[in-house]
Amino acid sequence: MTADREDQRDLVLLGGSAGAIEVLPRILGGLPADLRAAVLVVVHTSAHDPSGLVRVLSRSGPLPVSAAENEAPIEPGHVYVAVPGRHLLVRDGMMLVSAGPKQNRVRPSVDALFRSAARWRGPRAVAVQLSGSLDDGAVGLAAVSTAGGACIVQDPDDARHSGMPRAALAVVPDAKTLPGRDIAAGIQALLSERVEPSRFRPDADLITETDMAEKFTKGLTDRRPGRPAALSCPDCTGGMNVVETGGVVHYTCHTGHIWSPQTLLEAQQDKVEGALWTALSILEEQARVFDVLAGSHNDPATGVAGRHQRAAAEEVRKAAEVIRKHFPDIVLDR
Repeated sequence: MTADREDQRDLVLLGGSAGAIEVLPRILGGLPADLRAAVLVVVHTSAHDPSGLVRVLSRSGPLPVSAAENEAPIEPGHVYVAVPGRHLLVRDGMMLVSAGPKQNRVRPSVDALFRSAARWRGPRAVAVQLSGSLDDGAVGLAAVSTAGGACIVQDPDDARHSGMPRAALAVVPDAKTLPGRDIAAGIQALLSERVEPSRFRPDADLITETDMAEKFTKGLTDRRPGRPAALSCPDCTGGMNVVETGGVVHYTCHTGHIWSPQTLLEAQQDKVEGALWTALSILEEQARVFDVLAGSHNDPATGVAGRHQRAAAEEVRKAAEVIRKHFPDIVLDR
């Protein structure tokens, strides 16, 4: 970054999911052309239209907007948008575009951006959590707060989807809570404040996890963050560790997948549903096989073999009926 004063905030992070695209143009439209900070944007969008969000946001205000480029410098007064299917990360004065493991089932991930900015920019970052479902971004916002950065959360009552804002406020309750129409002014107010030179030193867990997001081609790392948890990763089935950031818990596996609690529960529920469908399918197939055996191996004199096969088919069907009976409660009770 060309502006490198230790006593000013110079990096704005905007993260969101469903509903965020509705409020982003208002935020960018409220920022001045001479903004002394760079703006990095992560929204969970389709991986098939890398320029779509750039086109939308380019019409929003006076700041130039472009897709993020790997190892390109971060310049003040410019908006950089994450490339779909790639994490947008920060390192020193440049941005990184990484195909590292998904975090919270998404890439780009708001958490990945926030946590890398917490490590490298500390109190000079302003992180803004926007509309979205579940809780991606909450752990990252806690990391920014712990590093001394400033935090803004879109008012959940103003957000189209309140899940991400509510999760963020649960872990950073002192974040500024603003409706979308006031966020641009809130950002400018925070950028105008003087901050103390950073004494923040990222802990070993934050360093390891952000390195894993950057250097995904290295695979396994010698050091595992956190402490072992009796859980397997829903994406790769690898063992996971539980990690705390500013008192907020998340989970990471040895390959670099990272999960916040709500998203992990959602992924586990999907696996339960998939397992139930598989079990139901196999039981119904078994019943049909027993029916075939009952007809083809019947003893003409006693009918014993046929009765055994029909009884087996009935038992299997009863087991399948138990799953069918309780399936809606198991799947829908989230």
